[in-house]
Amino acid sequence: MYTPESFSNPERKILEKYFTNIDQPVFVIINLPEVVKGALFARYSRSAKSLRRLFLDEFVNIDNGSLKNDEDFLVDIARAEKLYDRVFSEYGDDSVAQLGGAHIACENASNILTKVLEWGRLASYLEQSTRYIFYDKKISGNYRYVIPDEISSKELPNYKKNMDKLFDEYSLLVHKLVDFFKSKYPKDNNDSEFIYNSSIRAKACDVARGLLPASTFSNVGIFASGQAYENMIMKMNSHPLAEVRNYSKLMLNELRKVIPSFLKRVDLPERGLLWSKYFKDINENMEKVTSTFDKKSCTKLEVDLVEWDDKAEEKIIISALYSYTNKSERELIEIVKKLTQKQKEEILHKYIGSRNNRRHKPGRAMERSYYRFDILSDFGSFRDLQRHRMMTIDWQKLSTFNGFSIPEVIDEVNYRRKWEEIMNETGEYFEYLASKYGFHLAQYVVPFSYNIRYSMQFNVREAYHLLELRTSPQGHVDYRRVCQKMHDLILKKAGHKILANSMKYVDHNTYDLERIDAERAAEKRRIKK
Repeated sequence: MYTPESFSNPERKILEKYFTNIDQPVFVIINLPEVVKGALFARYSRSAKSLRRLFLDEFVNIDNGSLKNDEDFLVDIARAEKLYDRVFSEYGDDSVAQLGGAHIACENASNILTKVLEWGRLASYLEQSTRYIFYDKKISGNYRYVIPDEISSKELPNYKKNMDKLFDEYSLLVHKLVDFFKSKYPKDNNDSEFIYNSSIRAKACDVARGLLPASTFSNVGIFASGQAYENMIMKMNSHPLAEVRNYSKLMLNELRKVIPSFLKRVDLPERGLLWSKYFKDINENMEKVTSTFDKKSCTKLEVDLVEWDDKAEEKIIISALYSYTNKSERELIEIVKKLTQKQKEEILHKYIGSRNNRRHKPGRAMERSYYRFDILSDFGSFRDLQRHRMMTIDWQKLSTFNGFSIPEVIDEVNYRRKWEEIMNETGEYFEYLASKYGFHLAQYVVPFSYNIRYSMQFNVREAYHLLELRTSPQGHVDYRRVCQKMHDLILKKAGHKILANSMKYVDHNTYDLERIDAERAAEKRRIKK
């Protein structure tokens, strides 16, 4: 039974402004700056007082024994900043940097920059999709792509000519595909114009995006803690591309307007700048180590399962039993060794349970074992898969060395010759830019249909989430294929039959209009409202 804390009437009036309730054991802090919330929680961990009492006693301005009623001076922000600085800087307690956060938008970012922004795990990202808008709309007479600062004035016309050509062809193709798909997939009388047109547009954009270069503008929304931003900006400061370094400065400037105390170390010579130098030195050293390697690879497998746990199912059983017993891990190993195969399967099935939808995932025992995949897919698919957080993912520089994909429908609209011509011309320009400016900068001109190599390592529990989500009917056909192959390899190469078969929402079917059912469901929800 919770006994509400006693507050005077003036205190209650103050608390009502900053807390969602003043008489329950669970409440939310509102209307306070991030630094105050961070400092308040920092004190909370070292105080016997309740949070609301702590706030009144230490964070509300009192003048000669009475509360200041002026809204601007009611909360002692200066004191909060000093307290935060002392805990964070003097005590070295980095955890307090996780107690405040901010939303930031990064617009007109290239698709090279967006991948750098989305590198960190402990943040939330939303990126502009290429399937819901046409990218041929110009801004002030120019297509929507980044012109890197490194490009010289002499090279600029050539760069723009190559980028403009890609966007010109994108514009022609995407509208041609809209007409083609409307002819191929007539509208169902039960579907609204909105549902039908949205589904047709998505399918056309999914195909045509292969022509968009990595320099294409994108918008990214990020929510993260001060600590996550600190790490992000320090890493960006060490990046070889000017665009990335420029955005790190812009982000730091804007974030300091909201959470300044959380980012004081970023540009201190002995702290943040030293970290950035550390990252830069590693990158430069590894570039030198690999500089003599052949730039091209002989391996062309789209998806390769390179590492897995032969005893995954047995280890998962041990972990599944662990929290329900008083046995040690070693004792459970011996117990499981003595089980018959049928008994092991029964335990696994009971632990997995009856999954009524893909969001019903088994518990943490599934995190005991993992899979590691080496993937060679088009850059467009990589953009979608890279945003998954609960894994270790790393990727190579985008180039034209690994070939490009050609969507099946390209033959149906008699565009193959043009597609190949554009890709080959862009490949030549990529190699020219790489010889003049280096491979980092040359990435900007590579179209989304070119392949990029990346590795993904994740545990079995994440496999449920990733593979079931990314093979759902509304997904892009290319990343659906990648994830379908992952699932096949788990079943056939790793031999994890029980685990693979329990991922029952992995969808191996093909669909004509991938978005149509999702659009129908969305319209039903809108009508209900």
